[in-house]
Amino acid sequence: MATYVLLPGAGGDAAYWQFVTPRLRARGHEVIAPDLPSDDDAAGLREYADVVVDAVGDRSDVILVAQSMAGLLVPLLCPRIDVRLVVLVAAMIPAEGEMPGDWWSNTGQEAARRALDIREGRDPDAEFDPMVTFLHDVPADVLAVALDGARQQSNTPFEQTIPMPAWPDVPTRFLLARSDRLFPADFMRRVVRERLGIEPDEIDSGHLPALACPSELVDRFERFRAALPRSR
Repeated sequence: MATYVLLPGAGGDAAYWQFVTPRLRARGHEVIAPDLPSDDDAAGLREYADVVVDAVGDRSDVILVAQSMAGLLVPLLCPRIDVRLVVLVAAMIPAEGEMPGDWWSNTGQEAARRALDIREGRDPDAEFDPMVTFLHDVPADVLAVALDGARQQSNTPFEQTIPMPAWPDVPTRFLLARSDRLFPADFMRRVVRERLGIEPDEIDSGHLPALACPSELVDRFERFRAALPRSR
């Protein structure tokens, strides 16, 4: 049995993983999916990390899964909890010394998003629509459940002056979403190679695979876990 710690992206809470959690538990694993204080303007990345640390307690050898914005938490968490494997899902990868709010311009995300929108026939200057950017491949029967109780994301984590620590010396896998409209695939392949020095694994999904294809996502997690050495 493993302990999976599942962290949602911006504006997310434990409900983002509602189709993943029961599938992992059915395989005999413990799952911790903490609600992060995403709509609290008084909370920044350190407060987010505190919530996760409290939820994990003294558990060891955890598999830390970080979706999207939660990738910023990984360097803050690994010195504080016992992590056996990091799995990044369509996630931000901070560089050492980088301010969280600078990630977008430093990586060239906006230019990559605009280029993809133009290439696929969308207006790159259109008002943000989560149905277009995030939920375009989520099944209709999932949408009504997934959108219930959606939360706002405070800008505080991106406005704080927090130089990011170096990436931790922990085995890391990156799962890239090939149909991601926020972090286009070509862009993300480059960032993963530059910042982690690894080749990403890939899944046929948009930015939110826990909603679009939870069974396949769990299969990927389990393959990553099975590939770990039996002893540390």
